[in-house]
Amino acid sequence: MTPKSENDDSRQFPDAMDTTSQRHSAPLTDMLALLLDSTGEGIFGVDENGKCTFINRAALAMLGYDNEEVIGKNTHSLFHFTQQNGTPLFEDDCPVCRTSESGKSYLSSNEILWSKDGSSFPAEISSYPIVEKDTVKGRAILFRNVAATRAMERRVNFLTNHDCLTGLINRYEFERRLEEAIDSARFYKIEHVLGYMDIDQFKVINDTCGHKAGDELLRQLGALLLQSIRREDSFARLGGDEFGLLLRQCPMEQANRVIDKMRKALSAFQFVWKESTFAVTFSIGLVAITQETQNRENAMSSADSACYMAKDSGRNRVHIYQADDVEIVQRHGEMQWVSRIHEALADNRLVLRQQKIARSYDADSFGDCCEILVSMLDKEGKLIPPGAFLPAAERFNLMPAIDRWVVRAALKWLTTNTSRLQDLDMCSINLSGITLCDQSFQQYVLNEMGHQRIPPEKICFEITETAAINSLSTATSFINTMRQQGYRFALDDFGSGLASFGYLKDLPVDYLKIDGSFVVDLENNPVNQAIVTSINQIGHVMNLKTIAEHAENDAVLAILKTIGVDYVQGYGVGRPELIPRS
Repeated sequence: MTPKSENDDSRQFPDAMDTTSQRHSAPLTDMLALLLDSTGEGIFGVDENGKCTFINRAALAMLGYDNEEVIGKNTHSLFHFTQQNGTPLFEDDCPVCRTSESGKSYLSSNEILWSKDGSSFPAEISSYPIVEKDTVKGRAILFRNVAATRAMERRVNFLTNHDCLTGLINRYEFERRLEEAIDSARFYKIEHVLGYMDIDQFKVINDTCGHKAGDELLRQLGALLLQSIRREDSFARLGGDEFGLLLRQCPMEQANRVIDKMRKALSAFQFVWKESTFAVTFSIGLVAITQETQNRENAMSSADSACYMAKDSGRNRVHIYQADDVEIVQRHGEMQWVSRIHEALADNRLVLRQQKIARSYDADSFGDCCEILVSMLDKEGKLIPPGAFLPAAERFNLMPAIDRWVVRAALKWLTTNTSRLQDLDMCSINLSGITLCDQSFQQYVLNEMGHQRIPPEKICFEITETAAINSLSTATSFINTMRQQGYRFALDDFGSGLASFGYLKDLPVDYLKIDGSFVVDLENNPVNQAIVTSINQIGHVMNLKTIAEHAENDAVLAILKTIGVDYVQGYGVGRPELIPRS
């Protein structure tokens, strides 16, 4: 007599497995037959010799047999004779067959069953002993085809680690491999190379031909460049038009040869979309992964900065990261500001300051004009000047969010301080060049002004000369539309560009703000005096008011008054004053 195990699951099927019950209840046998045939799982039974005693319709359908071809046959040799790796599964080693010997149930999710037509499929199998009078007389086997489930699992696993557009590995998987490479460089003192790659002028193709064309270009480039790397290397799409390259056990000299191979493949490639043909180039930043590499974030940041330097040097270039590279160090500093800016926006830690703009003939009078300046508070409440974080905001496309915050906060301040609003002739607010190109910003301003009910003529938007020239058509359209609503405009930093006077006639502004570099040392520099005089004269000929910034002392103020500049601004007039936060 075989003792029952604690894992004996045959008790879950007492009537189905106990032949005594079957002999005494014919209706119950019919009911069990109906139940067996109505289930979607395959079920069959075998005796102590492994020969089939019963099988349901689902099992026959999955295995491709008729009932007569299975009953009385050895099921192991018929459709369960290999292991997962394809090697023979001998009957003595088959856990399902051993159910009869042990009296224990068995469950496996990694079995292979064979159909009559010679095809196989993965199966989950459960085997339960059939017990009669405490003696194991055979076993009942339940199975189901898990091919579709396994295919879905493989698909999910693939999508978890791969980019669905290009089929390349994604950022998650790439960074995992990069961490492994950093560990191996540290422990085994070997060198790898990390590359950060960016498609030059990808936006041109997207804007010219549409996003479908951009997607197709990414697919083609992914397939093309993947052929240029070694089997042990990794090539990933990190997002957008950015790709990552990891060359394992590869000194920089060898990495340059791999990059040259990729660039040659790219130079022979032309992207064709409908009737348009485009040549495509990459900017690439490289960084060595050695035992000195700190971590994944540091490596990615260094490679990204090197890629930016390649773009900044004219595109279609390779820049190798050097720790003492001045531009790279500056780029690192700016990137660190990005997270701080995001946190400040989220925590409402931006603040406004106002700086007086006075009439030059009476600089001591209470100013009826002011410029709004934005600053940041650190987590300890210390004031951070705009020059510390605005360059990073400009470079990393954060200015539209900051400009929106400034407009909203400035209008709210004016609304809640009606006496200040009444005294002001003009409140000047700076706009970045990136914000000028934001098509939704104009409507944003109009909506905010409508909510706050501030007269448009009270607001003057300052736009830098460089931003206006770089986006001339967009800037002109924005200025014309907003001036029709009553807003005024000032062209900031005028004179800093190389073609200032040539563009001035195309920009319908109200004020010229003379670049402070010509004003700050005005009393000691006759050339600067001549430049300021010329700008002032041209402005007046065009019926524009002039404003000189960086007027820092009485001597400069006196010269500006003599030249005839209309307004002055600077420490000689008044320092920026913090606007209380509401």
